[in-house]
Amino acid sequence: MDNHNKRREALLYHAKPTPGKIQVVPTKKYATQRDLSLAYSPGVAEPCLEIAKDVNNVYKYTSKGNLVAVITNGTAVLGLGDIGPEASKPVMEGKALLFKIFADIDVFDIEVDTKDIDAFVETVKNIAPTFGGINLEDIKAPESFEIERRLVEELNIPVMHDDQHGTAIISSAALLNALELAKKKIEKVKIVISGAGSAALACANLYVLLGVKHENIIMFDKDGVLSSDREDLSELQKKYSHGSKNATLKEALSGADVFLGLSAGNILSPDMLLGMAKDPIVFAMANPIPEIDYDLAISTRKDIIMATGRSDNPNQVNNVLGFPYIFRGALDVRATKINEAMKMAAVKALAALAKESVPEQVNIAYGETKLIFGRDYIIPKPFDPRLISTVAPAVARAAMESGVALNPILDWQKYEEELLDRLGSDNKMVRLLANRAKTDPKRVVFAEADHLDVLKAAQIAFEDNIAFPILLGNKEIILELKEEIGFLAEVPIYDPKTKEEDKRRNEYADIFWNSRQRRGISLLDSQKWMRERNYFAAMMVNQGHADAMVSGYSRSYASIIKPILQLIDKAPGISLVATTNMMMTNRGPMFLSDTAINPNPSADDLAKIALMTAKTVRMFGMEPVIAMISFSNFGSSSNPSTNKVRDAVKFLHENHPELQVDGEIQADFALNSDMLKNKFPFSKLAGKKVNTLIFPNLESANITYKLLKELYKVDSIGPIMLGMDKPVHIFQLGASVEEMVNMVAVAVVDAQEKEKRNRVK
Repeated sequence: MDNHNKRREALLYHAKPTPGKIQVVPTKKYATQRDLSLAYSPGVAEPCLEIAKDVNNVYKYTSKGNLVAVITNGTAVLGLGDIGPEASKPVMEGKALLFKIFADIDVFDIEVDTKDIDAFVETVKNIAPTFGGINLEDIKAPESFEIERRLVEELNIPVMHDDQHGTAIISSAALLNALELAKKKIEKVKIVISGAGSAALACANLYVLLGVKHENIIMFDKDGVLSSDREDLSELQKKYSHGSKNATLKEALSGADVFLGLSAGNILSPDMLLGMAKDPIVFAMANPIPEIDYDLAISTRKDIIMATGRSDNPNQVNNVLGFPYIFRGALDVRATKINEAMKMAAVKALAALAKESVPEQVNIAYGETKLIFGRDYIIPKPFDPRLISTVAPAVARAAMESGVALNPILDWQKYEEELLDRLGSDNKMVRLLANRAKTDPKRVVFAEADHLDVLKAAQIAFEDNIAFPILLGNKEIILELKEEIGFLAEVPIYDPKTKEEDKRRNEYADIFWNSRQRRGISLLDSQKWMRERNYFAAMMVNQGHADAMVSGYSRSYASIIKPILQLIDKAPGISLVATTNMMMTNRGPMFLSDTAINPNPSADDLAKIALMTAKTVRMFGMEPVIAMISFSNFGSSSNPSTNKVRDAVKFLHENHPELQVDGEIQADFALNSDMLKNKFPFSKLAGKKVNTLIFPNLESANITYKLLKELYKVDSIGPIMLGMDKPVHIFQLGASVEEMVNMVAVAVVDAQEKEKRNRVK
């Protein structure tokens, strides 16, 4: 995509369908007059009076305890500089989004129109009663240091400038692990820092607390080394002004153990890198271009341990590993501040987590066979679901032990369970899915590429490195649409109806006829059908000319499934094809089967659908917990519909005892673990969080997923085909661009899995 179209896409994202990225939503009922009288007058007077008696009751009766202010004056916004408070608002909304999706913390973003330190501090102090915590953001140094210092001293809620401390905390965790791998003692290492702004100074300060000798840190800014003869340094910079006068970066790096870059791209040369000590540790964190290219660095020094700020390199130092969980822990114990003990607890928790066995979900997301602590894995991955239940409790404990917690946690196991429950409302699985597809993109045929939305989906899949599109349809129309949307990349385009494809089409027709000639198919039929794009696309996949196909945007599901079932075999050992939809609910991903193919499956069919769905759930790195849904609970009805579900469960219990499955069970009992445990404690699902529902027939499954999608705006990925030998997937009629991109990612992941299966054979 060219810069013009990237700019347009970014602007549309922030403007449509509703301006901005966050909104306020009610948390209480408001349907009746009684509800409204409790929410406002006269009922609201009661909590007001309780808070007036004891101000601490504000945490009991309002959202203050889960509300953070992200506050800036817009003087140091990303790489854009001093662009002002209004222009900084999209960034602050983005930060609010990250707080919510990673730690379920609500945020008001506040942009303050002043560069005066006193006025800024006074403004924040005046609005502080609203909030449980303050996240300072994008405020230029050195003012940011003074603002944070004063607010920490003068307020009794957590305050942190993430630009400083976030990078310091994450890089400190990476440094501890890198030093361990390099077998170097922290008190002896020599560190060179390129950059002397707020983040660099905060990193240096925290490294000193970890044990680095103050005199072993040499710091540079854009004007050279920080030395005692410089008169342009701030008081904070003077702490590190012991560099040799006129020393160059190359000279300073000679024999250095660690390089920390928070400055500008491509300032560290291979020659400088070669001058560093054995097993050099290089954190090149300038974005988007690091101080030295990752591939260049590792080809220059085989013994290097390297981290960057980029997600496409190992060891990404990403602030999202820290700030959501630091504030989460601080809020949950009502800490009066974020102190050094809490920051250090976050550092040590992150460092320790990198040494633990990595969940399969994380391995799958990053396309790794097994992530193991080592030079390419010194810091946890941002998608690791354990971060919230590891870092937040560590911070909370440190707050309690250092005496700044007003609401200490008593039951840690319950607290960690509550933290994990908070993860359900975001769409991490969508990000994990796309991330996994990017590790090994595949050739995907878009059978309806002459439709604008389908072509947009292909463009996004290509530009996000999810897939390599192959476009089918009217070539002239496709080229016009490509130009219209700025899809300038050269990708294959085929029109099965044209003479240009005669050779390939006839080849496909012969293959199809030879496989079906004893089943009523003539050569003429084969030749005719190969002019139809879904037959042509399926044959491309069958013959290995593409890795996967997607279709269905403009035609009914039934019309698309027919050629697929005619041309594509079932997977080995599979006698039934079915579908599942992955619904991104507020309790996490839920798999619903069968949503598209089998109208009235038998008991045997239901068991097979459950087993195929379980395999797919595991493909996404989750352990299936399956409820076989009915209108009755465990024999309360002898209706034929419930009997078949009961028989399917019996078969699964006898033949697959390792599977967490039970039924027949009503949907509310399946989804309410407390209700199930109280009423049916004998169930294999008692006390477990169900993530998979198998329905007794097609209509119940299809109706349920579409109701969820439309009534509650639940994102749906699917229907995902189960039981096919090749990766073929069908869009819902009129699917959105986003839904199609998600399905393309599914098709790529499916192709990756089938490729692994074939290699094992």
